[in-house]
Amino acid sequence: MFLTLTTTGTPERPATDLGYLLHKHPDKAQAFSTSYGTAHVVYPEADDQRCTAALLLEVDAVALVRRGKGKGRGGAPDAALAQYVNDRPYAASSLLAVALSSVFSSAMKGTCHARPELPAEPRPLRVEVPALPARGGAELVRRLFEPLGWAVAVEPVALDSEFPEWGDSRYVRLVLESQALTVAEALRHLYVLLPVLDDAKHYWVAPDEVDKLLRAGEGWLAEHPEQKLITSRYLSRRWSLTRQAMERLELVRLAEADDSEVEEIDNAVGAETEEEQRLTPLAVQRRDAIIEALQASGATRVLDLGCGQGQLVQALLKDPQFTQITGVDVSMRALTIASRRLKLDRMGERQASRVTLFQGSLAYTDKRLKGYDAAVLSEVIEHLDLPRLPALEYAVFGAARPRTVLVTTPNVEYNVRWESLPAGHVRHGDHRFEWTREEFRAWADAVAERHGYCVRFVPVGPDDPEVGPPTQMAVFEIDQAGPKNEKEAKAA
Repeated sequence: MFLTLTTTGTPERPATDLGYLLHKHPDKAQAFSTSYGTAHVVYPEADDQRCTAALLLEVDAVALVRRGKGKGRGGAPDAALAQYVNDRPYAASSLLAVALSSVFSSAMKGTCHARPELPAEPRPLRVEVPALPARGGAELVRRLFEPLGWAVAVEPVALDSEFPEWGDSRYVRLVLESQALTVAEALRHLYVLLPVLDDAKHYWVAPDEVDKLLRAGEGWLAEHPEQKLITSRYLSRRWSLTRQAMERLELVRLAEADDSEVEEIDNAVGAETEEEQRLTPLAVQRRDAIIEALQASGATRVLDLGCGQGQLVQALLKDPQFTQITGVDVSMRALTIASRRLKLDRMGERQASRVTLFQGSLAYTDKRLKGYDAAVLSEVIEHLDLPRLPALEYAVFGAARPRTVLVTTPNVEYNVRWESLPAGHVRHGDHRFEWTREEFRAWADAVAERHGYCVRFVPVGPDDPEVGPPTQMAVFEIDQAGPKNEKEAKAA
């Protein structure tokens, strides 16, 4: 990958000042190691009239594949051949953007201790990128750079010059020129917009990318007409991060319009009280109670029956006590979402060996469910029609027979405390029933009696003195004495 930055000057204001701004001496060729190869900085020309700094990034294709865990570009599930036959060594992308920020970090911040006055001075600048992926074509390139004060010359690269009828490729040759920008501004524009035009990142986009975007976009992104497209593409179209960035950019825009600080605008909500900070969503409290019970049981191999989108499996993976975690659900869509949530395609081999997801119905016995220390039925039984509960009961307690079984279900008595829930309605449209504490205890006691378990009950959430907790949990442990009525257990 190759990029040049050129400036012109006079004897009174020599072009070689570019060396001070970039913190790289024009008489030296320098090399910098990166995670994906080596970045070279050289000056093809350097005198008072004209000075050009060139950044050449040599990509180590093997290192790129290894960092992607052998799954292609950035860990994406590409075909095996695409790991080696691709445009990564040649076309400007997020790899080059990261090299820019690493090699020219002080220049991007606008600092120069040797000549403190230089960074704030606009100067004639010319940027050339010979090969740039542009998903959106030459028109998008202009829409991104022209509002920032650049004169844009963009030339589409033909698929094959020998066969012009094939048309243009998605690559362009880009030349940017400006008389009114500083070097720091130019570098920040390139850092953000190169991966935006490529519409891809070679690394996983984490929440800290929002801060990187806002730092590099300070002074120009909040007012850019393509702000939404830039933000979305830079954050790899992760809608939650995009929304967060857009909200913060709007605060910046309002603060600038009001000639005030962002903190003065964003002061509608005061500091949280101690009580507000303590409030925890019921789903989180339920997961915490389940994990605490599993830890106390000493279980290492755990079944999450009706795992849904994998929230509990994800939480269990954080605890090394649980060496084998298996999620089971009848819905393939839920399992697909769970796989994405867990990032199974990017998970390390050792971590991936701890987790298994498979489709199955709890209405039938399944030999794959045998041999586990514990099983969890979290908010599952209320989704079954009552006549099907005996089948689930035997599949779990009779056939699979883990040492510990945890069952949670809503406490219908607590529904009167939900102001948003109309009287007589269940909490979820798919709930076939919701039990009182007495009804749940009667069912759990009968199950324990039939299958040789002891059972105790644990409140989850605030335990209201009148209506009890919002969620009730039964903890079943195998009674070493065995089933008290084997014939009845088999009949069930």
